[in-house]
Amino acid sequence: MYASLKSITLWPPSRKNARLVTLMLCTCSAIGSLLIYSLSTRLPLSLLVLNVAALTCVWVGHCLSRKSIKFQPQELADRLLEVQENERHRLSRELHDDIGQLLTAAKLQSDWLKRRMPEELQGQCSVLCDTLEETLTKVRDVSAILNPRQLTSLGLEASLRAHLLKTLANTSVHWSLECHQRLTGLPEEMAVAAFRITQEAVTNILRHADAKNLLVRLQRLPQGLALSISDDGLGFAPSMDPGREGQRGMAGMSERIDQLGGTLSVTSEPGKGTQIEALFPWAPRALERASPNKVMH
Repeated sequence: MYASLKSITLWPPSRKNARLVTLMLCTCSAIGSLLIYSLSTRLPLSLLVLNVAALTCVWVGHCLSRKSIKFQPQELADRLLEVQENERHRLSRELHDDIGQLLTAAKLQSDWLKRRMPEELQGQCSVLCDTLEETLTKVRDVSAILNPRQLTSLGLEASLRAHLLKTLANTSVHWSLECHQRLTGLPEEMAVAAFRITQEAVTNILRHADAKNLLVRLQRLPQGLALSISDDGLGFAPSMDPGREGQRGMAGMSERIDQLGGTLSVTSEPGKGTQIEALFPWAPRALERASPNKVMH
């Protein structure tokens, strides 16, 4: 009974309901018009009202379709970012809790075996223990990259500094992180977006730019949080549509900044390095806290 009632309920209005009502009204209008034509009688007012109602529903459905086409890409982008973050958190938990625990148990077992192995097998046991230790460290690093838990406890600046230290430790890149203001009280989605954009920029520098110097600057402005990333690498030609041109990293940055209503500027030329400028606007309730008179306290 409830299923049948639900199937005929056409409220609240939606694109599906509008199409269904349009189909029913147009069908009734067509049948009525055929009957009137076959009987050769005058067109009654009710049939005219029915035709007008059908036309109105068609127009409403058309407007709803245009609205869905206009806003659907942004909704899909927001949903995609949400799914990506949730999946990263899930993978991070599995790596840290499941695989990390298994590797820890294997390392403890290998240490126990090493103490009881004969002298001629001590070398192989040492290699096994070192391999397990290195693998466990890599798993923890990947888990931290997928889900930067320190953002909540340490804050954005400390988390970025820790990430740069770990990522660029064994490279020839000289880096600097400038932040002359406290970044407490940042919304979580803003901190995550700034961290992910910096993370993607550093990955691109290591893969493609061959840069020697990197400067990351965070600044708390009245209009929002400003993030600047500059390098002296090979540079590239920025695209107006990075997703279509295969620049997936830049497309991801743009999607994250668009989700928060911010702006992203990429300045680069082949052989002249790259500069990325991102501005994350404050939410209305945070504008007062971000005023110039309160920033420096």
